[in-house]
Amino acid sequence: MKRGPFLSFGSNMKVSVLCFITETQLMEAGKTLSPRRWHAAFSEDGHLDFAKVLRRIQRGGIHPAIKGLVWEFLLGCYDPNSTFEDRNQIRQRRRDQYTIWKAECTNLVPVIGSGKFVTTSIITEDGQPIIDPSTSNAQEWHVNNAVSDKKAIQWMLVLHQIVYAWVDNDIGYVQGMNDICSPMVILLENEADAFWCFDRAMQRLRENFRCSATSIGVQAQLSTLSQVIKTVDPKLHQHLEELDGGEYLFAFRMLMVLFRREFTFVDALYLWELMWAMEYNPNAFSLYEESSAATEKGVLTVSSDELLKQCGKFEKKNVKTGSSTQQSALAVFLVASVLETKNKRILKEAKGLDDVVQHGGMAGDIVTN
Repeated sequence: MKRGPFLSFGSNMKVSVLCFITETQLMEAGKTLSPRRWHAAFSEDGHLDFAKVLRRIQRGGIHPAIKGLVWEFLLGCYDPNSTFEDRNQIRQRRRDQYTIWKAECTNLVPVIGSGKFVTTSIITEDGQPIIDPSTSNAQEWHVNNAVSDKKAIQWMLVLHQIVYAWVDNDIGYVQGMNDICSPMVILLENEADAFWCFDRAMQRLRENFRCSATSIGVQAQLSTLSQVIKTVDPKLHQHLEELDGGEYLFAFRMLMVLFRREFTFVDALYLWELMWAMEYNPNAFSLYEESSAATEKGVLTVSSDELLKQCGKFEKKNVKTGSSTQQSALAVFLVASVLETKNKRILKEAKGLDDVVQHGGMAGDIVTN
């Protein structure tokens, strides 16, 4: 199995990672979206009954064997109302576009896409990113002709981030994007398909990475989190302020990369797909396919009852109430709910901001709940 024209991404690594996910993901019979139910949701010509699929994902997540395929729909890569032929045409067009962008990058820096150099390791044996190249000494080392699967994944991560920075020069590459990119590289076989899945995820999250000398991308979310806790639990809010945490910066990383580093690799994927299913809006595909000016509107409107039925639970409530809340609001409520659930332990044991996360037991509780 080939990963583009420059590297061999062996099947052994893909199989081992998927087996690892399968063995460790908690799946309840009758709740998880299975491959059988997924394939049964398509009509003969390829139209997808996504409302039925969403209900299943919201109850129990997605079976590891089909995660990558389902994510492409959850993230707006494809319209469920399209046919197999429609999607094949879109897929080929995107692969061609990715090839062009990669070639443009290669013209500027010939080593890009050659597979001859990678940065220091940013991924563990089970596919978890561990070191961001921008925070290391960025020493490069030569890759032998026999490229291992692990090194192939590392190179894909670096390559996708380079190309994304080339395409979205307003945001560019920011530390933490590799946390979003790595699951796509692992779950989707084709290099270009993985990139476009990453691109669609970044359409939702790009503002999280917009930072300047005076502001951070998740500042609005942190402010909302502060107001929520101040309202529902003034005593806890006061305690956090006394710990110098009134601005809730301890939750910065959780919100920026959607708890990617607070969870195991498997639990993070499970949480993401639950959130994406609950936030799903059927207009995502059409919005992302339009010009960049259209995406800056940031609002996905639902114009009919039929479309409303296809929305996720969280998004459906937003539409019914006329709320213009951004999709990232669900992550804010997740953090707030765990803080409130663990308020007694935090009030009693937390002596510093590090203790808020540690004693709060956030990771386990969010996934369990």
